[in-house]
Amino acid sequence: MHVHHGQESQPGFLTQPQLNDHLLHRLHDLQTRFRHIPQPSIAELAEELQLPITQVEAVIDFYAFFHRQPRGQTDILFSNCTSCGDLALMQQLCDRLQVEPEQTRADGRISIGQASCIGMCDHGPSALVNGIPLTSITAELIEQMAALIESDTPVASWPENWFRVGNHIRKEGLLLSESFEPGSALKSMRGRNRDQLLEAITASGLKGRGGAGFSTGMKWQFCRDAESTTRYVVCNADEGEPGTFKDRILLNSHADEVFEGMTICGHIIGATQGYLYLRGEYRYLLDALNTTLQRRRDAGLLGANILGEGIDFDIAIVVGAGAYICGEESALIESMEQKPGIPRIRPPFPVTCGFRNQPTVVNNVETLAAAANIILRGHEWFETRGTWQSRGSKLLSVSGDCARPGIYEVAFGVTIEDILHDCGATDVQAVQVGGPSGSLVGPDKFSHCIAFEDIATGGSFMIFNHTRDLLDIIGKFTRFFAHESCGFCTPCRVGTTLLNNGMQKICSGHGTAHDVDELARTAALVSRRSHCGLGITAANPIRDGLKHFPQLFEARLLHQEMEPEFNLDASLAEARKLTRRDDAEAHL
Repeated sequence: MHVHHGQESQPGFLTQPQLNDHLLHRLHDLQTRFRHIPQPSIAELAEELQLPITQVEAVIDFYAFFHRQPRGQTDILFSNCTSCGDLALMQQLCDRLQVEPEQTRADGRISIGQASCIGMCDHGPSALVNGIPLTSITAELIEQMAALIESDTPVASWPENWFRVGNHIRKEGLLLSESFEPGSALKSMRGRNRDQLLEAITASGLKGRGGAGFSTGMKWQFCRDAESTTRYVVCNADEGEPGTFKDRILLNSHADEVFEGMTICGHIIGATQGYLYLRGEYRYLLDALNTTLQRRRDAGLLGANILGEGIDFDIAIVVGAGAYICGEESALIESMEQKPGIPRIRPPFPVTCGFRNQPTVVNNVETLAAAANIILRGHEWFETRGTWQSRGSKLLSVSGDCARPGIYEVAFGVTIEDILHDCGATDVQAVQVGGPSGSLVGPDKFSHCIAFEDIATGGSFMIFNHTRDLLDIIGKFTRFFAHESCGFCTPCRVGTTLLNNGMQKICSGHGTAHDVDELARTAALVSRRSHCGLGITAANPIRDGLKHFPQLFEARLLHQEMEPEFNLDASLAEARKLTRRDDAEAHL
């Protein structure tokens, strides 16, 4: 059956006009128009979209970019990431404009707050200004920003070069060094049936580039074999792991390969509709991506009867609203279904019961770009790089203390030491591979390889030299997970808060050996008992720190058995002042 572009053709099929009524998109429009979500608009929107008002309110409260109270005409969110954040600059602007952090100034002109990593780690201190990334912030630039805000200069009239976001591709490899003509991979499918195409993906040994490393061919096979007449392809572009920005580069300069990979997947599994779920921090890419999609439709590369081959497939974009948890595939699907992004209980897995309870393939941006190139160039081409368990190449987002931050495409099997040499890193204390949810490694492991069988990564590669307070960085990672927990399960909701409290106590110099023991026990419990990957990996920075850098904890501890959480004597200080007593009996 042919699916004609713009027509209803299967259960749950969303055409482009319908997608404009997606709850996340409508809430973004309201937020932009009113600078918050007005209460009367909530009821109106719920009725218009035929959704329970409680569902609309739950979505508003779940996502960081939606607010019930007005934000400023200029709303600035400074990244608090260890690579693209500098909160001293945020404080400088707050002091300059006399506004409290996380508040809107009384005149409504400015609000300043924090955001988790915004994916600009190769550009130095960065922020979102009315949702647009502003990079390479300096103290001088802060003064210029303050002057523009005080003079009521609209953000659209600020210097354009402030908002330029470059790719910073430092090393090209298997994927990035090859030219790609739009439609070339689709044309190369001629003469091959779906079984042969799937066999090419499977034979290549391609594994998911999001970090989990599951066989791509096997995932597509499971979805294809699931009993259903409706299937979906979803590209996970919710790149929220701190220190990761490779997908930003692929979407910016290699979108055709990504979309072509989605189309190939759709043909192989029997899907006619695909979705790209774009993280809210990358909304600035939306117009260019939609332009690419339309150009592909006009060229017969999307829509009905693609290239006259009887293949029907189209792609729409859903934009998130600031929720790290939506990088988890089932949480992403919940978000696509206009609900809070709370991970589902698995099984069933998305390949059998995903979007709208239909079989769904969810793949990372890099995975789909690689798939398109494999179909075009052959699985043998892909197998020329990598190891026997980790075929092909990997895009690394290198940031932190190095001379040349940016994107490095390396063959699997490269050592951490080689990467540090390539990017000009010296005096390295530690590397966080795979972001906070990954592995914290010291110099004794720099001879290890980037590979699924050794040190796996979704792409983040954060470098810290000896000028950094590594214990403080572990504390920041712990605070990140406590902030980003969706709150669904008790081990994560309560456990990440306990871990954060424990780390802050130790970092502030008030921790004891007893606190370290409690921290280790809580970390183990959170890792074992949490519902989804966020909670399971939330304790990784602490566990790795205790294992590989115990001296950092020891150096910060009080030399006593324990310090009580509550100091009664100090709490009675005000009472002593009121009673004008300071004798021994007034102290406990």
